[in-house]
Amino acid sequence: MALTDELEKLGNWLFRWRSYLPLLLISVFLLAFADLAKISNPTPPGNAWGLFCLAVSFLGLAVRVLTVGFVPRGTSGRNTKEQVAMVLNTSGIYSVVRHPLYLGNFLMWLGIALFPAVWWLSAIVILVFWLYYEKIMYAEEAFLRQKFGQAFTIWAEQTPLFIPRLSRWQAPALQFSWRSALKREYASFFAMISIFFGLHVLSRLWLQRTVDLDPLWLAIFFISLFFYLTVRFLKKKTRLLEDDR
Repeated sequence: MALTDELEKLGNWLFRWRSYLPLLLISVFLLAFADLAKISNPTPPGNAWGLFCLAVSFLGLAVRVLTVGFVPRGTSGRNTKEQVAMVLNTSGIYSVVRHPLYLGNFLMWLGIALFPAVWWLSAIVILVFWLYYEKIMYAEEAFLRQKFGQAFTIWAEQTPLFIPRLSRWQAPALQFSWRSALKREYASFFAMISIFFGLHVLSRLWLQRTVDLDPLWLAIFFISLFFYLTVRFLKKKTRLLEDDR
């Protein structure tokens, strides 16, 4: 099998299992806290640093929200079994970067990786992310090139792969749909907050041997839990979040 075919096959396999990537990083985070515990009188990350890291992750979530809120149905989805693209998105955020959802994922994970304040943890997460998603992006672009042909080639030649070029911005073809964005990203929001809260709990237990959690992080977690349960109820039991796209 040709190398290009091997890369595409590997990328499609990684695409299918990309939701489980966080599980691969659990042991790395545990090693980071173990490294911190070796320091004399270790202390958990302070609230100022924690909120900065949370802001980095929120920037990534904002990129995802702006992406899914403007795209038509059948694109930029959470499908895992196979590649799906009813149309080729080239306007809005797709006019400045070809893979905005993965850019959003990267920023979300960068904020999480920064939280323990261990430099090599961030380096490992960045490396793993790039090695993992590079293959997925290769497979996705092979699919798009085959389906959309010259239209994809022209767009790809003008649009950066991963680092946005804001000077190329073109207005989105559709209006922003808060229903679509809320329905598709509320779980990502809660998962992100849950990971931060879990790291906060772990830092207290591992470094200070205490369950005395900070009220700020307790409030952030329970507010996000309330938000998650509310949106989930609206999605499952009402038609409020249905979108006509």
